[in-house]
Amino acid sequence: MDKLKSKAKMAGLKRRQRRVRGKLRGTATCPRLRVTRSLNNIYAQVIDDDAGRTLISASSLDAEFKAGPQSGATVAGAEIVGKIVGERARKAQIATVVFDRGGHLYHGRVKALAEGARAAGLQF
Repeated sequence: MDKLKSKAKMAGLKRRQRRVRGKLRGTATCPRLRVTRSLNNIYAQVIDDDAGRTLISASSLDAEFKAGPQSGATVAGAEIVGKIVGERARKAQIATVVFDRGGHLYHGRVKALAEGARAAGLQF
């Protein structure tokens, strides 16, 4: 029973991801900020969909993040990852992005990452 429930949850997540991605598109002037989260870590990428490449990435697995005592499984850790990706984007002359929540609710760690990126100077 657990396996069927898990498969159904993943199918729903994939369906929501496709729906969100159908409405968003990152360009060279306004790339897409993609958030992916797992149970223990959180990841963020700034993607140019026209060129099909990742411009910037940050995660709770980076050395810059690991230097502190926080965890990627917490809201505080997600906010720090957001600040890191925001600072890297500003260094790369990226000021405006389109936020892709990746099928997850805009709540908790996803919201904290977005607020951290905004605090670092990204606009969306």
